[in-house]
Amino acid sequence: NSSFTACSHPHPSSNPSRRHTVYTEKGREIEGMDTKNEEEETRKVEFEPVEIEYVSYGGEHHLPLIMSLVDQELSEPYSIFTYRYFVYLWPQLSFLAFHQGKCVGTVVCKMGQHRNTFRGYIAMLVVIKPYRSRGIATELVTRSIKVMMESGCEEVTLEAEVTNKGALALYGRLGFIRAKRLFHYYLNGVDAFRLKLLFPSPELFSSLPMITNNEDSHRHTDHMPPEECCELH
Repeated sequence: NSSFTACSHPHPSSNPSRRHTVYTEKGREIEGMDTKNEEEETRKVEFEPVEIEYVSYGGEHHLPLIMSLVDQELSEPYSIFTYRYFVYLWPQLSFLAFHQGKCVGTVVCKMGQHRNTFRGYIAMLVVIKPYRSRGIATELVTRSIKVMMESGCEEVTLEAEVTNKGALALYGRLGFIRAKRLFHYYLNGVDAFRLKLLFPSPELFSSLPMITNNEDSHRHTDHMPPEECCELH
């Protein structure tokens, strides 16, 4: 979903800690979609980077915006509990991007103790189609990474499909490495890479603002929680 879209995953009522998400083109998930509407949905919007306003999660009024953005990219909606788990416990790790008052992107993360490591986790990243490939996802992720680093995280992790070249390229530019291949990780049988960004690194921290200035030439993609991501640590 982070350029991103519908998925195959357990029923919304299932334990959120067991959710695995697979990203496919929304057009493949929705039968009978009107071609004209699809073209309008994907038509690029002209704007200057300075026109995009980034804000951290500010309370209950932001929750419907995040839910709407993520749910429109999923074949089945997530329960409100899943969203509240993240934004209530780690509001400082959720950011929204606005253009002329319209919410066009969001990132939702968590952090906590995992075994002997204090780590961050990128759970959801969404940028709506007309605004993709313009660096918005990179900026959203970078802001979350900065907060994680300042909060004492030793690393940041996430999962991405091995076939999602856009996501792998985006995170690769941000310094993530492919730590592990997870075979048949998603419900459709697709493998995933577990990506990891290690801290501390003064060079990386000082370079993050510069990274955000790079325009993305691909679509970004978002991820939902892996097995452990909704367990309290």
